Amino acid sequence: MQLIERSLAQPAAQPAARPSREEAEDAVRTLIRWAGDEPAREGLHETPARVVRAYEEWFGGYRLDPARILSRTFEETGGYDDIVLLRDIPLQSVCEHHMAAIRGVVHVAYLPGKRVVGISKLARLVDAYGRRLQIQERLTAEIADTLGRVLQPRGVAVVIKAAHECIGSRGARMHGVAMVTRRLLGQFEQEPWRRDILDALA
Repeated sequence: MQLIERSLAQPAAQPAARPSREEAEDAVRTLIRWAGDEPAREGLHETPARVVRAYEEWFGGYRLDPARILSRTFEETGGYDDIVLLRDIPLQSVCEHHMAAIRGVVHVAYLPGKRVVGISKLARLVDAYGRRLQIQERLTAEIADTLGRVLQPRGVAVVIKAAHECIGSRGARMHGVAMVTRRLLGQFEQEPWRRDILDALA
């Protein structure tokens, strides 16, 4: 049985033309001045260039095609047809509302159809979507929907448990608070006992 594909409610907006490195560094200088410091002083002189290089790492997911990560699959499974679960995948992302850090773990599970994928590809799929401006709800859906669309398993489950610095370091300033989201597709959604397995991870 093929997994019924779910699409996200709204298509992603097309980004404007990418600024130059020089423009990005100037923007960092503006923010330093806005914070109340002087970007030309010795300790901050190289900061704009460092921040831009850091952004290239933190937001490297925009340069990746998540579906392509899953393109190489394997059919020789020896008849295995039970749950494949990769748990505790480290997550580092950035909240799109305050550009504050999101840190946690992701559990990804699927019920193979005809093919399986290398487990490192599941971790890379998480990383590709995580290294973008995100909200946890959409991140959960993107990982699950891409796995379901490309691999066509009998079921997909994604559970994310993460702490958000937008609530920990500002605003409510509540530390130790974790948010849990999940996306269940196919047999994980239809069969309660399979949902129970994922509930135990949350």
